[in-house]
Amino acid sequence: MRLAYLGGAFAGWQRQTHARTVQGVLEQALQVLYRQPVRVVGAGRTDAGVHAAGQVAHFDPRLPIPPAGVASALNSLLPGDVRVLRVWAVPAGFHARRSAVGKRYRYRLAWGATLPPWEALRRWHVGHPLDAGAVVATLARVTGTHDFAAFALSGHSGHGARGTVRTVTLANLVVHGRRVDIVLEGDGFLRGMVRRIAGALVEVGRGAQPPSWFAALLRDRNTRPPAPTAPPHGLTLERVFYGSRQHTADS
Repeated sequence: MRLAYLGGAFAGWQRQTHARTVQGVLEQALQVLYRQPVRVVGAGRTDAGVHAAGQVAHFDPRLPIPPAGVASALNSLLPGDVRVLRVWAVPAGFHARRSAVGKRYRYRLAWGATLPPWEALRRWHVGHPLDAGAVVATLARVTGTHDFAAFALSGHSGHGARGTVRTVTLANLVVHGRRVDIVLEGDGFLRGMVRRIAGALVEVGRGAQPPSWFAALLRDRNTRPPAPTAPPHGLTLERVFYGSRQHTADS
């Protein structure tokens, strides 16, 4: 399944006993559809308040319902802040998380006049204009393979054998007047990594920290001050990549 959701009313992706989550409402809808419990596996966990335009999940169907029928039925059962964009059959060996080779995230920012409420749901309104040139020059440092420990949320234990080293293949700044999007693509992201990169770039862009401070964060997790964490509502998981870079979950 390829999914889109507004994260504001969810306590993240992962199922929780006493909180509303995306995985939780999906599994509830699937249980109604298949009349028995169905476990959903996501391509990754989004935190509370984070959105998705291209989250991917898989499940093993218990009845032979055509994919288009599954999508239609689920959208009739799900709340309005979650939509199933597409359902398709995959080989038995496919795994939404383990088969993924990369992801794309977009962090949205704006400054100046008040945003319309529908846009403010997904864009962080910062208090000061940003120096786009300084942000672009600093953002260029992100590409490549680095230890992103300084950009991971404290207490995160899900690094596994890879530790905190990740490779970022694309780091772009898209500027539309007073609206700015930070687009990052890579082979994986630590929890909080994109939000902390965005928070650090805002510090540089508003002149509160020099670019050398950002460079130090990439070298040493103990750099002070630490990277601030941008609010979750500005972040969207846009795509999950599978197989070659030319084949995504949108294909």
